[in-house]
Amino acid sequence: MAAQARIKPQRHILVVDDDRLVLAALAEGLRGAGYRVTGVAGGEDALASAGRDAPDLALLDVRMPGMNGIELGRRLREQFNVPFLFLSAYGDQDAVQRAVDEGALGYLVKPLDIYQIAPAIEAALTRAGEIRRLRASEGQLNAALAGSREISMAVGLLMMRDRINRQQAFELLRSNARSRRRPIAEIAEQLLSSAEDFYTVGNNASPPPRRKQPKA
Repeated sequence: MAAQARIKPQRHILVVDDDRLVLAALAEGLRGAGYRVTGVAGGEDALASAGRDAPDLALLDVRMPGMNGIELGRRLREQFNVPFLFLSAYGDQDAVQRAVDEGALGYLVKPLDIYQIAPAIEAALTRAGEIRRLRASEGQLNAALAGSREISMAVGLLMMRDRINRQQAFELLRSNARSRRRPIAEIAEQLLSSAEDFYTVGNNASPPPRRKQPKA
């Protein structure tokens, strides 16, 4: 029986706009473009929705009564780690700067055409995925360094040897551990005690063989 093709899961987008006509039109257009969409008209409803089903990306109107888009973006990021783009009908440079300060991945000006904004949405989703992976990797690094003196020292050695930063050194050590299917702490210990392992970490190769001395 032929293997079933993998179906790419729909990306979930939260749209927040107090203008019901704009909200309905944008949500309908995004659904037509293949996204799963949740549309709400205010900040509190947006937070409640994100708490139940965190989206991959939020599109937030800047100017809304009550909780504005700037405040909503900050709370979505802090409470649910949701990335966001801002929507506005105004060429407001102050709003743009505030959006950037709050970590917005982009800024779209109304009126919106789905086919024109689709590339910006896809770029924001890609960037959001990269940020999530980086944060996860940094968390693993910090936990490993805090839990193992050997790993911390091995990372320091690799930083000096290859003139790379701490994150790169940790990824090098972890990659080597994966390729050997051994615990990273064990690889770190051997790196500290064995010149051979120090040479091979990062390239999975053995040191060059010593030349045999000619017989007299």
